[in-house]
Amino acid sequence: MPAKLPNLATRKAAARRPSGGMSPLEVEAIDFFISFVRLLGMPKSVGEIYGLLFASPEPLALDALMDRLHMSKGAASQGLKVLRSFGAVRTVYVPGDRRDHYVADFELSKFASAFIKEEVQPHLDSGAARIARMEQHLTKLPKAERDAASARLAKLRHWKEKGEAMLPWLLKFLGA
Repeated sequence: MPAKLPNLATRKAAARRPSGGMSPLEVEAIDFFISFVRLLGMPKSVGEIYGLLFASPEPLALDALMDRLHMSKGAASQGLKVLRSFGAVRTVYVPGDRRDHYVADFELSKFASAFIKEEVQPHLDSGAARIARMEQHLTKLPKAERDAASARLAKLRHWKEKGEAMLPWLLKFLGA
């Protein structure tokens, strides 16, 4: 769906806002998404960018994101790269402006599915090899430590198996 271009009233309201000034809605959206991405182990800048784009009535260029969020070009570029890789933001054309402009994609199921496929699934896939390596180290431990560590590794294997069993269901639920 093409992004709705800002109308004259929206552009005038944004022009009245001091450089970098945030509306209360923008502040709350940014804070909300910072908390969300931190749960996923992502940098704060990813939540700041998505929150601002989520609340913004108009597409924003990189320099506008940097200015509004008081963010370096490197942090803004990296945050956009992460968000684009998960399908959480996309670029749109703004007539008369050669810069890329970004809008939030509101289909967070795509974001969650991409995160699972690109971050969680590879971690689970490597889990079997990691557990096998840990089991090899068990033989070098004294018996009392070996028994306790063995019980913990059994629990870890169980968690891995549950995670692997749950992922296909979760992806199906998200529509992936």
